[in-house]
Order: sequence, then C-alpha cells, then structure tokens
Amino acid sequence: MSSPSPAATAAAREHVERIRRERYFIGRGEQNPLAEDMHQAVNYLSQELYSKDVHFLMELIQNAEDNDYPSGATPALEFVITSKDITCSGATATLLVFNNEKGFTAANIESICRIGKSTKKGNRSSGYIGEKGIGFKSVFVVSSNPHIFSNGYQIKFSEDPSAECGIGYIVPEWVEQNPSILDIAKIYGSLKRLPTTIMILPLKNEKIDAVKKELSSTHPEILLFLSKIRQISVREINDDLDETNLSQISISSEADALTRKDIGAESYTLHLSAEEDKTGELHCSYYIWKQQFPVKPECWVQKRDGINQWVVMLAFPHGQRLSRGMGAPGVYAFLPTEMSTNFPFIIQADFMLSSSRESILLDSPWNRGILECVPSAFVNAFQALVKSTESAPMFALPPVFKFLPLNQSSIPLMDAVRLSIRDKMIDTDIVPCETCSAVKVFCKPTEARRLNAAFWSIINKAVKLGVNVPNISSYGTHILNSYFDSKEYDGVLGFLGIEYAKSDWYGNCIQGSNLVELLPDDIYFDLLAFVAQNWIAMFAGTNMERIQLIKCVGAGGEVVYRSVSDAMMADERLCMLPNEECAQLIISWNSDHFSTASRIIFMPSSVQKALGLFSKKIAIIEWLENYVGMKILTLHEYALTVVKALREKRLVLAFTHFIYHLHTEKYMPDWSVSHICSLLPVVDNLGCVIATRSVVLVPSKGSKWAALLGENPWRTQSYVELGDDYMSGNISGEHICEDQFLSFARTYMQATDVPFLLPPDAGFSAAENAFLLLEWIENLSLRGIGLPKKFSSCIMLGNWLKTSVGYRPPSESFLSNAEWASLFHAKLSFVDVPMIDQEYYMNKIADFKETLGSLGVKFEFAEVMAYVGKCFISTVIDCTTGNTVLSLLCFIRFLQKEHMPTHHLIQSIRDAAWLKTCLGFKSPSESVLFIIYVLWTSKIYGDEISDYKFELEKLGVHVRFKQAYQVIVDNFKPPTGPVSSGAAILLLKCIRNTVSCKTLVKALKKRQWLKTNAGFRAPRETFLLDPEWKCLINLLMQFHYLIGLSMEMKF
Repeated sequence: MSSPSPAATAAAREHVERIRRERYFIGRGEQNPLAEDMHQAVNYLSQELYSKDVHFLMELIQNAEDNDYPSGATPALEFVITSKDITCSGATATLLVFNNEKGFTAANIESICRIGKSTKKGNRSSGYIGEKGIGFKSVFVVSSNPHIFSNGYQIKFSEDPSAECGIGYIVPEWVEQNPSILDIAKIYGSLKRLPTTIMILPLKNEKIDAVKKELSSTHPEILLFLSKIRQISVREINDDLDETNLSQISISSEADALTRKDIGAESYTLHLSAEEDKTGELHCSYYIWKQQFPVKPECWVQKRDGINQWVVMLAFPHGQRLSRGMGAPGVYAFLPTEMSTNFPFIIQADFMLSSSRESILLDSPWNRGILECVPSAFVNAFQALVKSTESAPMFALPPVFKFLPLNQSSIPLMDAVRLSIRDKMIDTDIVPCETCSAVKVFCKPTEARRLNAAFWSIINKAVKLGVNVPNISSYGTHILNSYFDSKEYDGVLGFLGIEYAKSDWYGNCIQGSNLVELLPDDIYFDLLAFVAQNWIAMFAGTNMERIQLIKCVGAGGEVVYRSVSDAMMADERLCMLPNEECAQLIISWNSDHFSTASRIIFMPSSVQKALGLFSKKIAIIEWLENYVGMKILTLHEYALTVVKALREKRLVLAFTHFIYHLHTEKYMPDWSVSHICSLLPVVDNLGCVIATRSVVLVPSKGSKWAALLGENPWRTQSYVELGDDYMSGNISGEHICEDQFLSFARTYMQATDVPFLLPPDAGFSAAENAFLLLEWIENLSLRGIGLPKKFSSCIMLGNWLKTSVGYRPPSESFLSNAEWASLFHAKLSFVDVPMIDQEYYMNKIADFKETLGSLGVKFEFAEVMAYVGKCFISTVIDCTTGNTVLSLLCFIRFLQKEHMPTHHLIQSIRDAAWLKTCLGFKSPSESVLFIIYVLWTSKIYGDEISDYKFELEKLGVHVRFKQAYQVIVDNFKPPTGPVSSGAAILLLKCIRNTVSCKTLVKALKKRQWLKTNAGFRAPRETFLLDPEWKCLINLLMQFHYLIGLSMEMKF
C-alpha cells in the first residue's frame, strides 16, 4: 500500500479519539457507568464463542471474504509469522495478516469498537457471510494486543482493561510507533507493495505453537465456497528475515460453467491447488453444483429474514482430496465447520451455526429445511455429472457413483439425508446399462441387474476380440454396465439395491446372442467353465438345461450343437478323446462312417485340444461327465464300441481300413490292433459279412496262395476268403498300399497266406512259384505239421525246380555252392548234372537249403560226384569211341589240379565194367595197361590214353608191371600148346613176385611148358645147369641121355 496522506491519517486519528472520548469517556474526567459490564461481556463472548484457538483464523478469513476489493485485484489473504518483535511488546512471535481489500472505513472502525454491532447485518442477501458482529474479537484468544493498519488507521486494542476507562478489547489506541510502516514493509518484503489492510498480532507465548500448527494445516478446501478470496498463503520469517517455510492454497481456475434455468441451478468445475516447500504443488478438481430452492414458510427464522431462496452447493472432488492435517469437512457455512457427515461430498449452505462455529444448529427449522433440499440437489447434480457429457467413455461413469453416501452418518439428521438420497436415486434413470456398443442407456436401479464376474469376463473378452456380441440388455432385463459391475462398486450397488440377474437370463442371453457359435475356443471354454462351476447353485433345473451349449461333430463333419437335455436323452452319447494324437482322424471317420453304428458323437478335435490346455478343464470335464453323460474314451475303447456294432458290409470294410490307417500311422499299439481285429467281422469274396470264422484267407488279389494254387482249394474246409473289396481305396477315400494291407491282414486279422496255411489235400502244379511253396513248407515244418499225401506227392514228384537241364523234381536236383559251382561249366562235358539255376531264383533259393534238403535236393560235392559216376557208367557203354573215357580222365585230372576230392567219383565207377579191353569191358581193377596179353589198343582209346597213366592208376588200372603179376596169376589159363620163351619167363616172374600163386604152380607142375634139349618137358622133368658143373654134361652124355635146357634169359 502507499503511505496514506497526512490528511487521511489526521482524519483517522481524529475519528479514533472521538470514539475514545464519546463512547468510553476517556479524557472527560468521568467513567462510563457501563464500563465494567461492557468489559465482562466482551471477555465472555471472546472466550466462550471461540473456545478453540483456530476460530480466530476462520473469523479473519470470513472478514476478508466480506471485504470489498478494488476492481482487477485478485482477493488474497496472507499470513506471515515472524520471531521479530516489531510491536516491542515482548512477544517472541508475531503474526501479520495482509489483505488487499479497499481498506477499513469509519463504519468498520465503529463496528469493531462495539459489541454485537456489524456493518454486515441485514446484508446476507448481498453475499456477506459474517453474522456474530464480533469476528475481530476472536483474535484476543491468541493475542493480547492486536494492531490494525488500514486506510490511515493505526490502532491497537488490549484485552486488559484500559487504565483510562476500565474497559478492554474494544477500546482503540493510536499506534505512534512500533511498528512503523517501514518495519512492516521489511517483514512483508521491501520490494513488494504493502496490501491496504494489515493486522499485527503479537502472539501469546502459550499460543504460538497452536497458531503455527493451525496455519500449517489450513485446509485447502477452505476456499471452495468463498466467492471473493482466491488465494491464501502462509509464510514464516526467521530472525534474519529469510523465508523458512512457505505454503499457499489458491483457486487456480474455474471452467465449464453451465446453467439450468428449469431448476435454478448452475454447475462448474473448480481447480484447487496447494503448494508447500516439502511436497511441491498438489491439485484437485471439484465439480460444484449450485441450486436454489424456495424457503419454506415453516422454516423461516428471524436471523434470515428477507431471504427467500436457499442456495445449496455441493462439491464433488475428482481425484484425491487435498488435505493438510485435519479431517475432511463435510458441512460448510461458507467456511468449514467441524461436522463430519461421513459423505464423500461437501454440503455448503447458509446454515445457522452454533456460537462456536463448530457445527450447524441441528434443531433449527432453517437448517432442517436446507437439509431436506440436499437429496434433490444431489440427484440433480449426479444426473448432470453422469449424463452431461455424451462423448465421455463409459468407463468414466462408474467412478462418479463413489459420491453416493454409502456409509451411515453418526448424525441422525444427516443419515436421514443419506437415506433420502438413496430413495430418490432408486427412482431415477441413472444406472448405465451394458449395450456392447458406444450407445449409452440408463435405467432405474430397480430395473438393472448385475452379472456374475466370470460371465462379464467372457463378454468382455469376446468384444475385445471383435466378436459381434448383440445387446445383452435385450432379454427382458437391463444389465448393469460392465465397468460398473465389479467388486470395487459392491457397496454402491448394494446401496442402490441392484441385484444379480436371475439364472434364466443367462440361458436366454447365451442362446439369443448365439455365443456358443460366435466365441473362439478359449472363450468358449470360459463359458462352459462358468456354467459348470455354477450348475448346482444357479442352473440345474432352469432353462440352461435346454440351451445348446455343447459343440459336437455331426454327420459329414458338420458342427452341431447339443443341450444338456439333448445329450442325456439322445441315442448318441457324447464322448471325448482328449489325449489321443489322432483325435481328428477318429472324429472324421466316426462322423463319415461309424456314428450310426457306434451311437457316439464327439466334440470337435480343436475343442478337445483347447480343452486339454485350459486351466479349468477339470471342472468342465467333471460337469460333462456328471450332468451331460459325456464319456472319455481311449482309442481302444472307441474301437471296441464300434467293432461290436458292425453288421453291414460297408461299415466292416470301412472300419477295417480305419484300423489299418491307425496302425500304419502308429496311432494304435499292436496289442490293441490285435484285440480289435480278433473281434472284427470279415467280408468274404461273395460280399457276405462273416462274424465268426476259423481260418481266413487273404484276398486272392495279390495273395501268394492264389499265385501258387490258383482257385481256392480249401472251399470244402470252410476257409473264409477275404473279398477283393478290401483292396479298394474307394471305401475311405485314402490310398491303400496292397502289399502293406495284406501284411496287416496276415498279422492282425489272422488272414492266412502261404506259407502259413495248412496245405489242402489236393493236387496242384507247383512249378510257377517255388519260393511260395518253399516258404509254405518251411513254415509247416516249423509248426510241426506234416504234408497231406496228395500234396506231398505233388511236391516230391513234380518237376518244379528249374535246373541247368530243365525242370526237375527235388530228388534229381543239386544245389551248388560257391566253392565248386564253377567246376561244371567247362570241364564236365560228358555228363549233364541238374544243378538248380540260382540266377533264375535271384540267388535266394539257398536260403531254403534245409527245406530243399528235406525234399531230396542234394548239396554235397560227394553226391554230385556219385551222380556223375552213375551217369558216366550208363552212357560210356554205348559210346563207339573212347572220348567219354578220355573226358572222364581229363575231369579227374582237373579236380586234382583244383585240389578237389576225387575219391567219391572214383569210388562210384571203379568197380563197374566200363573199360573196354581186348577181353571186353572190364572194371579198372581188372584192367592192365601195356600188358602184352591184356592191352587197350590204340584203335579203342588212341595213343592219348597213355597220358592218363596216373589217373588210370587212381581208378584201379594196373599201370605198373609189378602190379600186373597178381592179375596174371589170378587170370591164368593153362596153355594147350608150347609156351614161348617170353611167356615162360613171365610165368616164372609171376611166381616170384606174387604172394598167392599156388594155383599157377600147381597148373605148371604137370604141364610140359619148359623147352629142353629133349623138347618140351614138365618142370619136374627138367634140369637147370649150373656153370660150375656144366663141363660134366659131356661126360654124362656118354652115360645117360640128359635133357638140356637152352636158356635165353637170365634170371
């Protein structure tokens, strides 16, 4: 402020002196007779009306609100507390109050110098809020010497009775100095202009802490209903005149002011801020509702005479309320009272207050009339909050309902207000309904219904994924908006009496919205889990039993839907294969082929797979089992169910292919396949279904038995021949590999084929397929089964083995090995051995060696040599030349060269008479080579025979002369005539070189075969001369005739 002019100061001082003189008799030499009563009255009022230290602050703010302010100024009130004793009163702390109003007038000074007189009386309709007339006197609670500087006035008051008049509190005293304007400016800030009005309050020592605490905890909401004051600040200045603490609250802006003329109301948003050094700046917005109500005649009071309208204001905080150290006030009479309503909003009106300003007068008809208007104001404000902004998202609406007074008030009159608000709200279209769209619909709380949280989750998930969920409020019940229907708002919804939807509604919604068909699998299971978990409590016996909840695969793979009632009463039983890899394959085959036979209907495989991953699958499965009759099947159990119901050819063939594919893809274990196939009917070659059978033949198409035997030779034995339809892929639409299917039929359907069949007792041609026959015989042998007579005869005698000389029976065939097979190609030209053609049999026939052996096939080299010898003997006699013998000798030489044994061949021919000699055919042992009398001539074998002397000797031919002596002895025939000298010598050598020659000696003793000088004589008639006595012969000749021997050879 600028320093007042001397004239203004002089006038102000003159005014003060007049008051002192005229009213309090100061300077008149007499005492006012009412002085003591006046002092006691003021003292009593100041102490009793404001028993708490804080009320002086409210009165100062109230006075500031009632002040007039210059145009363009922002009304503000500043509190500065300092430790500097600028009044020189001995105070350790001083509170300075700065207000930028227009300043005190003479009338204002008159008012504060009296009791019960106020310049505001009768001006409430003009916005004045003070009513006691002694607001300033409240400062005496904290200060004994309050000072006022304003518009040239510099006065102070004392609570002590004046020495001049005996009256305290209301006697003004001019301030000459301490403080001066300069002192005040130093505290306020020398660079800032001082406000017009300043109060200086030297604080009582015992009140300093209380004042500081009150100042630091001044509630930010104190400004809410003040029409003028827009800012209150608090500072503390230390001895060095530095700021140590700063707090400030202010109304930063007002916006969105709307007026509703039809109900005399207006609304706006007020933004309140509070700033402190420690916490920084905080903000809160308040929706302010202001509505006028006519004053009821029965509520008229004298103190409010002339007021025809009640102005009720409600403040709804958005966000965290600003609060500093004290509880949130609930009732304002422009400034906060200490009444707590326990409401989440603030009530402001021109209430009649108690003398202490702590509460409103509850028994006042004026106040009761105001409170009866509060429910209507609340409902109107609430509707405006909820419905005023069309573009506001739906999720922004539920928080508004937190302004409902849910909690009981401890003040009965206030609780009556609360219940009245509830009654009016219940009858108002204020509850947001769910439309699953941006359209907003509101209904009365009694018409709205809540939904189970799990069902809300299903709907919200579906909408989020873009599923076109129809309006769920279209089924005879308004459904509370999903943002509102949560545990967070349980108290609100209970307060409004909003109940949960009935059980039938859920069924109507699910069916009407077509949720089962529209929902993806994961949300579909949420729906099933919801139904399952609430079945007993909510849905058993309701229309939910008839709602088609369950997805199934119908005929042709089409998805169909079943209700609980349908599933329990239908012929078809709902089943699942949750753990089967081949679930889709099974379901597809069942729907295409077996559903009429199995009477089974499955849930789609995708559904079953998703269910296996679902967190609440146990609850769903138990519900399906217990209330829908669903059964969980293994693949084997399913196959058992179907196989027992098979009666038709088409189904038997299809099911056989089904099992075949399961086996091929390794979905079904061998034991299961074997068991199912043992129960499986078969379709024979005539198309008849055979349920029981003894032996099953594989289909003739591609079978071994057909290739080997031709037509079925077992007909008379009741063997069932599988029809060729089994080999068709048209049954299932999938490719059938004939070889694999035949293998499957043999292994699992007991369909038998060569070599595992018992042979028929019938003849057949076995030449076409030796392998099949050998496999068959081998298998029968392993099983210890003998061959029937006719069958055996065909095998043993039939020419069915291909050999090097054509087809031969097993007993006339030889199987060579790698060691000696090559010997017969070039060197054995004189005999054709029937060697099995192994190349023809792809070099695999040796695998059946044991079976071939049992049939008579020969494998040993010795057996081949014996056969060669036998054939040689039978052919060599008829040969006109000796080439065959020479070939034999050549072959023997080849065997010896290859280190192959020859004794078996030699043994087979050595005793037979096949060598042609001069005496006819002889055995080798009876033949001699180069003997004069027994000699092969070159005319028979040629000179080449002499090259095989060694081979002939091995055959037994006598090729050495010494070896021939015994032959001569054994074959000797006495000569009928003379014996030549050579023959005689040979005979003598034979006698000398043989062991047994008695026969020869005996024959020669009597025969005259020795030539002497007297002719041929018998040995006993002959002498052999010795050289030593040969000279005596002449002498002897004279006396006796001696026979002389002429020796030509010397022994």
